[in-house]
Amino acid sequence: MGRSGDREQEAGEESGAKEPGQKEPGQVTRLFVTAALGDGAEIELDEDATHYLRNVLRLAPGERVGLFNGRDGEWSAELTGLSKRAARLQLRERTRAQPRESDLWLVFAPIKRQRIDILAEKATELGVAALLPVFTARTVMTRVNLDRLAAHAKEAAEQTERLTVPVIREPRTLDKLLAEWPASRRLLVCAEAGSARPILDALGELTRDVRNRTESWAIMTGPEGGFTASELDALGKLPFVTPVGLGPRILRADTAAIAALAIWQALVGDGRDRPPSR
Repeated sequence: MGRSGDREQEAGEESGAKEPGQKEPGQVTRLFVTAALGDGAEIELDEDATHYLRNVLRLAPGERVGLFNGRDGEWSAELTGLSKRAARLQLRERTRAQPRESDLWLVFAPIKRQRIDILAEKATELGVAALLPVFTARTVMTRVNLDRLAAHAKEAAEQTERLTVPVIREPRTLDKLLAEWPASRRLLVCAEAGSARPILDALGELTRDVRNRTESWAIMTGPEGGFTASELDALGKLPFVTPVGLGPRILRADTAAIAALAIWQALVGDGRDRPPSR
């Protein structure tokens, strides 16, 4: 699952002419870990994270790193030991409490490797709680590298000050996904044709009608060839589905997902919140 080469490239792109590891004043390196976080706890990082701290960022013992695990908020940790294969950190103080986040899933038909990488990254930045690959009639890709998607999601969370990482679900066929779908979760299906209502109108009506109010949402996008007419017809008959349109142009699959997520966050999710103070 390690992508230290990608980390090195990203560090170089972000730093411009700076030497590797040179950060802007006040900038703190953030890492996602699975261990429990608490006052005084000691954490040992795996080899990939150690390589990143030691060889890319060139941190030294005594420097601070931000740690989060999706449960215990964010903690400032001091780098207390650093060898070629392991880095040790001791937690000093909690810097942010664990927030409540939007319960939003993204269901998507797998697309080509580079574009699916971007999709995982941008969906994480836009606050999705889970990524669910689904195979539709026109889906060309037959395999999904879940470890790679998870790595992209983790790095996006680290870089955007998010305190959780999306769950990556196993791929399913559309029929199986719908058969197992929780009826209380509203599913917005992005349809490039048919009688779908503009997404702004649909969201406005759904959030005003007390019968449709829910805290659990999902957005579904199809493959590059779009959903078939029979798929759209079947989806439209389900009580938890609302077909929505994203305008008069045919968007690429990843563009459609990003656009729909951004609109949902702006109208329903935490896009309505004020940005953090610095």
